[in-house]
Amino acid sequence: MTTQDSVFRKDIFRGKVAFVTGGGSGICKGVTRMLLEHGASAVILGRRKANIEDAAAELSKATGQKCLGIQADVRQLETLEAAVKQTVAELGRIDFVVAGAAGNFLAPIDGLSSNAFRTVLEIDTIGTYNTFKATVAELLKTHGSFQAISATLHYKGMPLQAHVSAAKAGVDALVRVIAVEYGPRGIRANCIAPGPIAGTEGMDRLMPKEYLEEHLKQIPLQRYGRIDEIASASTFLFSPAAAYITGTTLVVDGADYHTGGSLRAAPERRSGSNSRKGDSKL
Repeated sequence: MTTQDSVFRKDIFRGKVAFVTGGGSGICKGVTRMLLEHGASAVILGRRKANIEDAAAELSKATGQKCLGIQADVRQLETLEAAVKQTVAELGRIDFVVAGAAGNFLAPIDGLSSNAFRTVLEIDTIGTYNTFKATVAELLKTHGSFQAISATLHYKGMPLQAHVSAAKAGVDALVRVIAVEYGPRGIRANCIAPGPIAGTEGMDRLMPKEYLEEHLKQIPLQRYGRIDEIASASTFLFSPAAAYITGTTLVVDGADYHTGGSLRAAPERRSGSNSRKGDSKL
């Protein structure tokens, strides 16, 4: 989707600043791009300095808007606090925050170590908490909005995904509490739960190729989602059109989880917790 196709006014976010963890690739990169296309400036954060700086330069060139790439690890609060200080020093404020850094791999419980389980919770759940803690003072100043990228895996028991299901359930619960505690102080907080989205590293790595065609037939809309469709959902939730929406999770999955979900029929893997381990910007 381009701004020419967008249902939103092109300059709807003029003067706003977005702070996006996991913004160097995948869905969060697409979210950042759409915010930039609608007038915002942005900071994207990731653990690999060269990658995040290259992604920021690419986004700036593509949109004509200012985008900074800052190295940070969401598991380390002090790196996020330093990134917030740099953001305010260079861009002046923070209006929108997206907590999108994530980790995932396929593993049955009997092949999942405690350390591997803990790592995903640290990136997803604690990382989301740290992102909010680091940015909340600035969001209070701007009456800003917070979003976390969640999932639908925990709505039903999803095999091979105990670690991510637990982590994302925690993210959902955390965001609801943020909405209740900080609503009176002017901050909105919501989650977006993407389904299977084509062109993402997570789907390419986690979904067995032999399963993709079979799974597609189970999705009521008969297609996989697009990154720009998640970006549109994020843009909506940040926009004035969503001014009375807080404490909710917007599912964008073509009704996939209602018919079973992405991995329910996938071949079982018992090769251990590290066989498909890696960071995924979902």
